[in-house]
Amino acid sequence: MTLAPETTTLKVQLRVDDTADDWFTVCDMSALMPGRGVAALLPDGRQVALFQDRAGRLYAVDNRDPFTGAAVLSRGLIGSHQGRSFVASPLLKQRFELETGRCLDDDTVRVATYGVRTS
Repeated sequence: MTLAPETTTLKVQLRVDDTADDWFTVCDMSALMPGRGVAALLPDGRQVALFQDRAGRLYAVDNRDPFTGAAVLSRGLIGSHQGRSFVASPLLKQRFELETGRCLDDDTVRVATYGVRTS
């Protein structure tokens, strides 16, 4: 009898607090598909939208659309503007840079971003 080799699944982790080196495991990497978002619930009740762009880079932003208050950014469309990846809200279509959280359509608005890595 032979046993199948044990496979290691990459885990996606978030750093919830920039001042600490604590990482929170959110999901398996296999849950992410390039160009599509996934929503995750943090221990404190916040929702995060996770994305993998077509180049394989990972991003994590707050899932709440600041214009409507709805937790929908994980369902938004991914695109790029001047070489920077963004997610467009599925409701009012405002675009948020995935790296910085800055709204490309209103400089006074931004969403929180989170450190993200695989382990």
